[in-house]
Amino acid sequence: MKTLEEYKEGQVLLVDKPLHWTSFQVVNKLRWVIKQQFGIKNIKVGHAGTLDPLATGLLILCTGKFTKQIETYQAQHKEYTGTITLGGTTPSYDLETEVDETYPTDHITEGMIRETTKQFVGEIDQKPPIFSAIKKEGKRLYELAREGKTTEIKSRKITVSEFEITSIDFPKVHFRVACSKGTYIRSLAFDFGLALKSGSHLSALRRTKIGEFKVDDAVSVNQFLEDFGLAPIDD
Repeated sequence: MKTLEEYKEGQVLLVDKPLHWTSFQVVNKLRWVIKQQFGIKNIKVGHAGTLDPLATGLLILCTGKFTKQIETYQAQHKEYTGTITLGGTTPSYDLETEVDETYPTDHITEGMIRETTKQFVGEIDQKPPIFSAIKKEGKRLYELAREGKTTEIKSRKITVSEFEITSIDFPKVHFRVACSKGTYIRSLAFDFGLALKSGSHLSALRRTKIGEFKVDDAVSVNQFLEDFGLAPIDD
């Protein structure tokens, strides 16, 4: 177990974010544990790259003086695995909202699916989803979306270095993607359906790598709690 001085000087904590938790909930929980353990009023803890509540996987947390290095970790390439479900779109591009439109899929073959990935490798223009944390006129886009408001979103350049189809269980397509900072996998899933002349949404997502850091080396929130002698949280 680390000492208070070590946490203040700076630690990089690798956490496997649970499903349905926000990234900020993980930060707040671990900050609370450290404060309780050492009887202090506050300590700096921040995360290096948000994961959506419906995603699991690697979340890098920095403590103390290492919070100044967060941008360095945020800028690194990331790797994800997940599932795209063909035949229907949702306003959020994932399962946060329900399917609002359905599309034919009879024309889609396994060969088409694998061939279409090539369109999304390299530097591409991507439009972030309306349900995102990007700010516009002082408000997060997801706040506007939940109020039923529409707004123009500009596309941005992102880089996808690898887009691999790992298996197909129609209408579910399982994949692995390596990409640059700022890539929205939800948008990739939505655009993938368009490219197949259909519709699709992201139905599962897990972040497996950030730079050289791997989720295999991460601990769960419950493991962190148990290391401090605290009871685990029920799922």
